[in-house]
Amino acid sequence: MAGRNAMTLKQFMLRSEVLKLYRNILRTVKEIPDDYYRNEMAKWARDDFRKNKHLTDEMAIKMMISKGKMSLKELEQSIVHAKWFDKNRIFKSNISIYG
Repeated sequence: MAGRNAMTLKQFMLRSEVLKLYRNILRTVKEIPDDYYRNEMAKWARDDFRKNKHLTDEMAIKMMISKGKMSLKELEQSIVHAKWFDKNRIFKSNISIYG
C-alpha cells in the first residue's frame, strides 16, 4: 500500500468504534416504522458521519463517538415509545369499535 500512512493501533481502534456506531445507528433507523422519518434519519446519520470524516484529533473523535452513542440511545428510546404509543392507539380504537 504505497502512498498510504499506516494507522496506529489507537487510530485503528477508534475507527472500528466509529464504524460500529455507524452500523448500529443504521440498524436502529431501519426499525422506524414510517418511511419518511426512516429515510430522513438515515440521511441525517450519513450526512453527520460524512461531515466529521475529516477529524483526526483523538479527543474530538472520542467526543463525537460519545455524542453519537447518546443520540443512538435517544433514537432507540423514541422508537420504543412510538411503537408503544402506536400499539395502544390501535388497542384503544379496537375497544371503541367492539365495546
